[in-house]
Amino acid sequence: MSFNPPLFGKRTPSSDPFAQIQGEIDRLFDDFGRGFYQNRSGDLVPRIDVTETESAIEVSAELPGLEQKDVQIDFTDDLLTIKGEKKSEKEEKGKDRHITERRYGSFYRAIRLPPGTDPAKIEASIANGVLTVKAPKPAPSVTKKIEIKPAG
Repeated sequence: MSFNPPLFGKRTPSSDPFAQIQGEIDRLFDDFGRGFYQNRSGDLVPRIDVTETESAIEVSAELPGLEQKDVQIDFTDDLLTIKGEKKSEKEEKGKDRHITERRYGSFYRAIRLPPGTDPAKIEASIANGVLTVKAPKPAPSVTKKIEIKPAG
């Protein structure tokens, strides 16, 4: 790659190394703010936060553009799974796409919760593109000393 100016006319983005670098930096910052990202295999993966209070574990997932009907939550063997699908909009006739940056497809996340979590007490809600799942922490186990009696 040459840093010399072109002989004729203005630099084009493909011939300007600074424009190429700026484009890559812009794309990184654009991707950073999105609720979904794609992993190396191309799967759609929602960004999540898992927080803990004295009484509960809270999972927040960014699901921009999704509604309650688009998401399924399951809990089996202390594993909370969040799955769903972000469907693409209908193809519009007479429009040529120049840039497509929004991501579509199925997603799946699994979060291990503490052993003994009661599935009947887990609550979930979705508002403004953020899914919130609250799971009360199980009561701490209690150690009880067992008296040994003589056989007889």
